[in-house]
Amino acid sequence: MIPERTQVAIVGGGPAGLMLAHLLRLRGVDSVVLEARPRERVETRQRAGILEHGTVDALREVGADARMDEHGLPHDGFELRFSGRSVRVDMQELTGHRVMIWAQTEVTKDLIALRLSHGEPLLFDAEVLAVEDVETDAPSVRYRHDGAEHVLRADAVVGADGSYGPARRAIPEHLVGRFERIYPYSWLGILADVAPSSHELIYARGREGFALASMRSPTVTRAYIQVPNGTDAQDWADEAIWDQLSARFALDDGSFTLARGPITDKSVTPMRSVVTEPMRHGRLFLAGDAAHIVPPTGAKGLNLAVADVRVLAEALGEWFASKDETLLDAYSDTALRRVWRASHFSWTMTTMLHVDPDGDPFDEKLALAHLHHIEVSESARRALAENYRGLALGAV
Repeated sequence: MIPERTQVAIVGGGPAGLMLAHLLRLRGVDSVVLEARPRERVETRQRAGILEHGTVDALREVGADARMDEHGLPHDGFELRFSGRSVRVDMQELTGHRVMIWAQTEVTKDLIALRLSHGEPLLFDAEVLAVEDVETDAPSVRYRHDGAEHVLRADAVVGADGSYGPARRAIPEHLVGRFERIYPYSWLGILADVAPSSHELIYARGREGFALASMRSPTVTRAYIQVPNGTDAQDWADEAIWDQLSARFALDDGSFTLARGPITDKSVTPMRSVVTEPMRHGRLFLAGDAAHIVPPTGAKGLNLAVADVRVLAEALGEWFASKDETLLDAYSDTALRRVWRASHFSWTMTTMLHVDPDGDPFDEKLALAHLHHIEVSESARRALAENYRGLALGAV
């Protein structure tokens, strides 16, 4: 049965929209989730893989933690490499918290399965045509599903449909502030059927650019190298990718050996930062990529989206329970404080670890000075660790 009315209409069935639906359910608030893509596409899209401790807490709160606890990889720290040497940042020692390696695809699968197990409305292949009447107390979402057009009426609408979705377009352009930074490089990412070369992540600034050694499991490597914008992943031979990774991770003492194996996936991700203000207009609320994009260097995209909906779920729950709009009125400002903090951290990590093709020796010396400061200063490592593992909701 196609629902016609709900308390909260959620546009977007990715991690942000699904997590919000579960958090609202715990607060006794009904919702309907509309996702434009087929379920298979949602569950197989390769995205982020590092979960902050707050994101892990949220998954536990809603009951989507069983597979994560069984198969996820807790990480106490990570490594920075530059100038042929390395420094380890021990998050557990410096902050008392760790992160979890658990792919966004797996998070999404668990949230979908949990939603369906509760028998709550989740419609795939539901193309949203327009978000309407958001300046009234009776907003609605017009969408197409199974060849027919439908209207879903709600008390509030949440746009969690990504940077190109229709929700943001419901805010008049003259009311929207858009702040953007396009970086002069991209990431070429691979998945490979080979055990990771390191048990922790390695972020490297090599002479020819950035590299990241990550993982999806004890037998699957995820890795990235900096490439020029406009790069076609298929133009890179597998051995050329491995050679670049090996060169960028190399240590002067020769102690590091890169494990190579069959590459099963290649893709290129442009590096950009985008922040849209405000994140609320009338009864429409934006969350996740619908409101902000960060470069993946700081591992903040998924985690920012979850932080958004944790704040929003509390605000909507309070509003439906008591009609108190205090938290709703504060939502955009509250969320944007974290967004800008994360954007600054992501910019710092990005400029510190990448080689700007348009830069000069001064830029290079600044980046190396920053890395050296982290190497010799415990307080610098602590600040880096605090931002990387994620700040508490009330700490920004």
